[in-house]
Order: sequence, then C-alpha cells, then structure tokens
Amino acid sequence: MPNLYLVSAIFYLITAVLMAFDVALVSWGGIPGYSGMAWLRVHFITLGFATQAVFGVLPLLQAARHKVPRPKARLDIWLTLNLGLVILIAGIPIVNKAMILTGGTIVFISVGLLALHLRQIANSGEKSSSTDWPRRFYGMGLLYLLVGIIVGTGYWLAWSGPLKIAAPIEVHVHANNWGFLSMVFAGLLFSLAPSFLKRPLASDKTAKIIFIGMTLGALGLVSGPWWGGTRSIPISVAGLLLHMVITGVLVVVIYKAFRAAGRLDNAGAWHVLLAYLWFFMPMLMAPIVVFHLGSIPGERIEGTAPQALVYGWILQLGMAFVPYFIDRYLLKLADPRLGGSWLSLLLVNVGSALIWLGIFIQPIDALLYGVAYLLLSLAALVVVRQSWKQIRGVFDRAEEKAVA
Repeated sequence: MPNLYLVSAIFYLITAVLMAFDVALVSWGGIPGYSGMAWLRVHFITLGFATQAVFGVLPLLQAARHKVPRPKARLDIWLTLNLGLVILIAGIPIVNKAMILTGGTIVFISVGLLALHLRQIANSGEKSSSTDWPRRFYGMGLLYLLVGIIVGTGYWLAWSGPLKIAAPIEVHVHANNWGFLSMVFAGLLFSLAPSFLKRPLASDKTAKIIFIGMTLGALGLVSGPWWGGTRSIPISVAGLLLHMVITGVLVVVIYKAFRAAGRLDNAGAWHVLLAYLWFFMPMLMAPIVVFHLGSIPGERIEGTAPQALVYGWILQLGMAFVPYFIDRYLLKLADPRLGGSWLSLLLVNVGSALIWLGIFIQPIDALLYGVAYLLLSLAALVVVRQSWKQIRGVFDRAEEKAVA
C-alpha cells in the first residue's frame, strides 16, 4: 500500500509543521504549553512521518533487489501501524496508561508483520551472489524498534523496575534513533544507490564494517543506560565512540558516491549530508551530560537535544527521501530526484542551529526557540508544497484517464 503510506507520511509532515508553529507560539508566550507535547511532537515525526515512509518503501525496495513483482498491498500492516499511532498520540499527552499500552502493542504487532513480510519477499526471489546488506540493516533496525517500543511503552506503565532499566527514556531514545532509524536510513542509502547513483554506495567489505559497527555501537548505547551505574559508563562511551566513527565512515562514503555520480548540484543531496551534522551533535554533547562538564546543566541538554536531533536529522532526511519515493513509485519517473530545495536546506539547518544556541544562551532561549521552530516549519512547508504538487499530478492524470 505504498500510496497510502506516502500520503500518510505527508499528512504527518503537515501535522508536524503545525506542531512546530505551536512551539514557536508557546516559546513567545502567545499560547500556553501543555504537558507531554514535546514527546507528541517527536512521535509525529518519528512514528508518523519517518516510519510511514519506511514501512511503505521497504517492501518495494526488497522486491526490486530480489527481482520479484511488486508485492501486494498489506492493508493489515498499514492499519495496525496507523491505528496504534493514533491511540498513542491520543494517550501520551493525557498520560492514559490503557491507551498507551494498547497503542504500543498494536504498533509492536505492525512492526512484526512488516518484518515477516520482508522475509517472505526475500525468500521468494532470486538469491544474490553478494550479501544482502540492505536486508540486514532493515532487520536489525526493526529489532531495535521493537526494543524501543517495549521500553517506551513500559516507561508509562512502571515496567522499568521489573525490567531493571536504570534510565528508560535514554534507552527508548537510543534504541529508536541510534538503533532503528540509523540502521534503516543506512539500509535505504545502500538500496537506493544502484538506481539513484547508477553505482553501488560502497564495496561489500565497507558495507560489512558499517553494519557491524552500527549494530555494536547501538548495542552499547542501549545497554549502557539500561544497566546504569558507573560500571555501565565504559559500555556507553564505547558504543558512542564506535557509532560516531562508523557513521562518519558512512557520511564519507555517501559524499564520495554523490560526488562521483555528479549529484552534489542537487539540494536533496546536501539535505542528506548536512542531516548527519545534527546526528553527531547530541553525541558530541554526551560527555557534558555524563561527566557534568561545564556550566550548562546536563538536564537542559537532555531535554532539548532530542528535539534538535529529530528536526535536524530525521525530518531533514525525510524531506529528501519522501519526494524521491513519490517520484519513483507514484509518478514512476525514470530519474527520480531527492526532495527539498536550497531554501528548505537553508531554513532547516539554520533552525536546527538556533535550537542548539538556545540551549547555551539561556537568557534569550525562548526567542531563539521560537525563531528556530518557525524556520523549521517553513522548511517543512516547502517540501509539503513540493510533495503535494507531485501527488496532485498523479490524481489529475488518473482523473483525465477516467474521463477519457
């Protein structure tokens, strides 16, 4: 059901735009803030915008790699994902435990259904002579997502004690970001390279190094705060350093591949590359939080950094990927291009920078946050307009065909 997924992704992107406007108004004192809204905004982009797109295109990419016909639409996966998400969105701001448990369980089921679907597609197609690294990235990413769902749901239901999770919020964020999204985004780049760049993204050996390094790095980042205590700090630090180094290798590989293919004249390519700048920022700030360095309270960084990460990294990558998938799977263009424009590139990166400045310049943080979220919402609007023009073109052609 790729059309439904991509249309749903645009819907959640529009909602995220409205939520960003809301943050700007709250920061400037125009409207009151509400408990739980920060987490709600994050989930509109992660489980809403990004996950909708991922669920929609992974079966198609898997089918293309294994040379099987486009898989049949799986309405059950789309329904469970969106039903669970809607229940979570309704339950989180009011902290309704029954709704959070129900929504989390349904999303968990949806992830399991997708994993089985991807395996069925791979088993029914041709066996490649080379290792199917995209499939491994997707599988590991979905496994981390399942962990993140369990921990995130359990945080509201007091499961952290029985599961012996010392820092459940950190575990949840790390599993979803450094595990699920970082692995899946890497898998997408490896999948798209042959058609988009007309060449593999990297050699089989390099792909293996990136996969193992990301997997182990995410494991350290998840298991460290899970166990807690001073003995877990070396595990967290090792995972952090490994994930940073390997992701740095990935970024260098992406840059070289884009340059060799002559794609650096496109704003979408720079959306992808600069998005990883905001991926690294929370990691670079980690020593301040862990070792209480400097005069900035660690709680202040921990409370705001996830927002900067979500908008600067996840939203920005989605702004590049989703229009590409619309071109490829809805419009069926021979040469689809990454989304975004030079204007959206400027707006989203300046907005992300202002969020970080707001952390460190506390006297004017409200002003900086307000401007930042206004710029981020405008950046997203640029891509919403671009994507809507693409989707409307599909509907117009379908209507013309029906009339004819």
